[in-house]
Formats: sequence, structure tokens, C-alpha cells
Amino acid sequence: MSELINNSKFRKDKLKELILKLHDGASAEKVKEELKETLKQIPYGEVVEVEQELIQEGLPETEVLKLCDVHGEVLEGNVDLSSAKQVQEGHPVDVFKKENIELKKVAENVTQLLNSIEQVNQDDFGNVINKLKAGFNELMDVDKHYQRKEYLVFPYLEKNEITGPPKVMWGKHDEIREQLKGCLEILNSPDLQKQDLMDSLDLLFNPCVKALVDMVQKEEEILFPMSLDVLTTEDWWSIHKQTIEFGFTLYDPQVEWKPEGIEEKEDELSLNADGNIQLPSGSFSAKEIMAILNTVPLDMTFVDKDDKVKYFTQGTERVFARSRSIINRDVRLCHPPGSTHIVEKILEDFKSGKASHAPFWIQMQGKFILIEYFALRDENGDYLGCLEVSQDLTKNRSLEGEKRILSYTDNTGE
Repeated sequence: MSELINNSKFRKDKLKELILKLHDGASAEKVKEELKETLKQIPYGEVVEVEQELIQEGLPETEVLKLCDVHGEVLEGNVDLSSAKQVQEGHPVDVFKKENIELKKVAENVTQLLNSIEQVNQDDFGNVINKLKAGFNELMDVDKHYQRKEYLVFPYLEKNEITGPPKVMWGKHDEIREQLKGCLEILNSPDLQKQDLMDSLDLLFNPCVKALVDMVQKEEEILFPMSLDVLTTEDWWSIHKQTIEFGFTLYDPQVEWKPEGIEEKEDELSLNADGNIQLPSGSFSAKEIMAILNTVPLDMTFVDKDDKVKYFTQGTERVFARSRSIINRDVRLCHPPGSTHIVEKILEDFKSGKASHAPFWIQMQGKFILIEYFALRDENGDYLGCLEVSQDLTKNRSLEGEKRILSYTDNTGE
């Protein structure tokens, strides 16, 4: 029998037979015992191949989706990961796994709260509900984790003709999303009673948390090892660069991963797939960034490394008048002759690295004005230009005590 257990075709045929038994209604426990007796462990790649073959042989994806949780439960602890590749910190798979650690922590806390509902008295019920809302809102953040799989990882698997398992997993994502929305809808009901929540535990809340945790198992035992075998370093680098468009789930990577031998082209970081300006911490359209810059209560003027004025904000309440006639003008010519030598000195110190910040403040027409100059440098420390920032601090200087967000009563911003 041992020679059969070591035979890939035998293992896959046996696993297929067991999954079809589940399809025909056999109990998960009975199938799990048979799996342990005949296979003990099965390589993660063969699990994927069997799912793919079942779909190609005519088992509807909807049926595979229904069986996904059951055969995932049967396989738990029986998948051989000894040959799975390891990754560096900051690699997309490392980030996925770190997110999973945080998701499991939140899921554990939520499960403990759900298990305590029956014993909670009415006085504490509201407090528990608030904690559950917070927990499920955090779990809802898994949507970003799932989107990165769906839009970044799955396309590369499909290019390698692995189509079935991603479709099945995407279907499970959608189920979990709907369950999470349903949980939050109940928790946000204004007249929620303890009995209503109790009635929903086994129907919605517990299955939702279990499905989310089970997905972690499917990722770490099947999806990630398989993806590391199939995708190239260039594929992972492309995924890494696009990750910021979707955001992270309950975890902010502490290390910026970059594989050896990858040459970064500067213009590849300027625009994302939607034509938006892509930065390390997010993205926006040109219209959005213009609105942002013109809304912040600051006057900003950008002077490039050649000392030419290239841009200024156009907010409604300006500190100093600006016209577009100054664009491409030498910044020295934009100041009174008596202060030109100071401007020259600031630029000289910024370019040499002697200084990076020059603050000044003046009293003007009853207002207190703060004027600051900042040196702009790239990641290598090379000088890119200078940013002049002017701000009217008259009202801010008179603030006392505190005004919290809960005191907001209208949309005047006052």
C-alpha cells in the first residue's frame, strides 16, 4: 500500500473520490477518517489539481463552492506543506499572512463576545453590542485582503491555466462579504433585543466568523504555496507595486520589499491602471488633488530645483496674492529687492543640505502670519526644489480648552 500512497495519481484519484462522496451526502467526519487512513497527507498542489479536474469534468462550480467548506474541513491538518517556499518580510504573501494573524485575533475576540451573549445582563448588553460592532467593522476590512487576491493574484493564476480554484475562492469571498454585511445590519438595528441576537448566532454570526477563519486556512495551506510555485518574481513585484491601490487589512507593513535584480523605472510609479496619480500611501485623480490642495487652509508655492516658480495653490482665502504670470519666473524676482539676498541664502542652504526648513512670522493688517520654507528632496536626498507655505494663525492663537468632534452641530466648520 505504501507504494500507492507515494503515487500522485493514486492520491489525486482518492481525493477526488472522497470529494465526490461529500457531494453525494457522505458525512464529513467519515470522509475525514477515510482520508487519514488511506492518504495521511496530500501535497497542496494536488488539492488544487483535483478541484480543477472536477470542474473540467463537469462538476458545477456552484457545487464545488458548496463543498468548499466541507472538504476544507476534511483536509485541515492533512495537507503537506513541507515543500512550500518561504518568502522575505514585506513580500505580498508575507503581508497576506500577517493580515491573517490580525484577522484571527479579531475573530477570536468576536467569538468570545458571541459566546458570552447568553450570560450578559441587560445593563451590559449595549456595551457588548458596541464591542461587537467594532469587531465586525474590523473584520469587514477583510474586503481589501480579498480584493488584492481577486484583482492581483488570481489573474496570474488564470494566465497559468489555473481557473477553477480562484473562481471557487472568489465565490466564498462574496459569501463572507454578504454575511459580514448581514451581521453589521443586525448589530446596527436601533431596537435590537438580546433574543434577536441569540436567534441569529447559529444562523449568521457564528457561520460568518467560521467562514472567515476557514478562508485563512485555505489561503495558507493551498493558495499561497501554490501561487509561490506558479508566479515569477516579476509577477510578485507587479502585485507588490499595485497593492497600495487596494490598501491593507488590519496591518501596515513595516518593511518595503524589493527583490534583487529588479530595475525600477521612475515613470512606472506615476500613474496607476485607472489613470490616477499613484503614491506610496494612496492615489487620487488630478481633479481630486487640485481640490485637496485648494482646500487646505494654506498658501503653497512650489519652486523647482532651478529656482523657477512652477505651481501655487488657489484657495479661496489667500494670505498673499498670486497670479499665473509668476509661473516659470525666477523666484528671486518674486520678492522685494531688499530681501533677495535672504532668499538666495535659503536656497543655497537648502541645496547644500545645510538646512531644510526656514520659518518666519509677521504681523500684517491685524493678522499673525506664519511663513515657512521647506526643502524638498527625493528618497536619495537629492534636492528637488522648495515649498513656501504661508498660513494665517490669528484664530488658532486664540484657541483655548478643547472642542471635540461630538460638539459638531452644523456644516459651517466653525
